[in-house]
Amino acid sequence: MQNPLDFSSQKVLVVGGSSGIGNGIAHAFGGAGADVHVWGTRQSAADYDGVEGSDLSGLGYSCVNVGDYEALQAAEMPFGGQLDVLVLCQGTVLYKGGEFEKSGWDHVVGVNLDSLMHCSNKFHAALAATKGAIVTVSSVAGFQANIGNPAYAASKAGAVSLTKTLGQAWAKDGIRVNGIAPGLVDTKLTKVTTENPKRREGALRSIPLRRFGEPEDMAGAALFLASPLASYMTGQTLIVDGGLTL
Repeated sequence: MQNPLDFSSQKVLVVGGSSGIGNGIAHAFGGAGADVHVWGTRQSAADYDGVEGSDLSGLGYSCVNVGDYEALQAAEMPFGGQLDVLVLCQGTVLYKGGEFEKSGWDHVVGVNLDSLMHCSNKFHAALAATKGAIVTVSSVAGFQANIGNPAYAASKAGAVSLTKTLGQAWAKDGIRVNGIAPGLVDTKLTKVTTENPKRREGALRSIPLRRFGEPEDMAGAALFLASPLASYMTGQTLIVDGGLTL
């Protein structure tokens, strides 16, 4: 029987795949046989050399700031326009109350939510042609309050809702849209917690599995959602958090 997690000959774009969760997902698809391209915000792949959580070996790379609508529209589509899987893992956060200000709010919502819609629209025709899949990456913050980060929480809740809506709207085109809501994953965005001994200890106590998530944990869920194993799923967001929100 054919391996349902074999992505040989498939074309996969991971937006935000230059580091962290997105990078783990990109390498998981590559390891499953896919041809993988990533979009990041630095000028070249070499600019990520030495960056923690970043490994672009074996991956195609383009610099595309998806928070800039004009730049996104002008960006060249990888693989000559063919695409089987689109993973939307772009994300940002501001600390120290920055998201309560208009500029901070607009920036975070622009990257975390607006660009999901704009990227999905850009690749809609390509994904319809291959009966492909979209995998969004939101957060458990989309299901609960996040006292210091209103834009982050609201944008992630919006991403969960957008996943439902596009899943329903684009089912007729043969495109499945599902998502992952990670819990506390040890990446550069969470260093404020993982590198603070007091916060780290408290966070680990709140996670039943007693460890932080790794990008590889999210990658397994992404492979499943993009595979035939999830062929009857659309509009759903899987919470992958080690039990944090139980």
